[in-house]
Amino acid sequence: MKRVIVIGDDSYIGQSFEAFAKDIYEIKMVSSRNDAWKSVDFTGHDSILHCAGIAHVKQSKEMESLYYEINCDLAVDVAEKAKRENVKQFIFLSSMLIYGSNKAEIDKDTPANPDNFYGESKLKAEQELQKIADDEFKLCVVRPPMVYGRGCRGNFAKLVKLAKITPIFPDFPNKRSMIYIDNLCNFFCNLMDNEDSGVFLPQNIEYVNTTELVRCIAGHHGRSVVTTKLFNPLIRLLMGHITVIDKLFGDLYYIKQGNENEYNVVEFEQSVKRSIINER
Repeated sequence: MKRVIVIGDDSYIGQSFEAFAKDIYEIKMVSSRNDAWKSVDFTGHDSILHCAGIAHVKQSKEMESLYYEINCDLAVDVAEKAKRENVKQFIFLSSMLIYGSNKAEIDKDTPANPDNFYGESKLKAEQELQKIADDEFKLCVVRPPMVYGRGCRGNFAKLVKLAKITPIFPDFPNKRSMIYIDNLCNFFCNLMDNEDSGVFLPQNIEYVNTTELVRCIAGHHGRSVVTTKLFNPLIRLLMGHITVIDKLFGDLYYIKQGNENEYNVVEFEQSVKRSIINER
């Protein structure tokens, strides 16, 4: 049985991975706070899944140094310790946002172009981690799109609240990549089992249209939402000028890699149901 350390014992993705894979691996959850990880012996572990980071915090200028300290410096320090103690693989949880928030279609050859502290700090971490990676210390950089699941924070949770109360919603054509938490956790398992290295862009098999997502969420709450194209000209006019409009209705997706069937274990509609109803 492989031995895995998860850095970020209070992170949503870290806790979800432990719940998903606790019968597959021997998992040790380690806090990233107050240098607690420094006293943990990494020797004898096969992989480290680094989930510690800062994301859902206001990106004011005063917070810039904290983003780099946690998202970059901490990750590099943990990786250097892991390499010294002969861990074979380091999985770094990066983000789709290293490409920027307004890039529509993305693949592995798309140049990075972050437009906020979060994306910039994740990209900096990737660059520093690449410097210490080698054949004996394999680095996996994982850049997921929006991650969602029961108990998640962020934009999906906000959309759930909106779908529960709105009687009407724009019928607007868009395409976005997302990944359900169990699909992401299974992807991590594949990386560990295969002892992989490289840059990875995991996603659900299905692309998501925001209108259909709102309909799906509302339907699982026993509601119907009227959709209309009436607002579409205004949405097109405002896109590129208002962030919330871009997040709701802009395109942001990965070109399919062709291996999505290898790690997707829950299809889209069922994943939405599991995310908003207390069942697994």
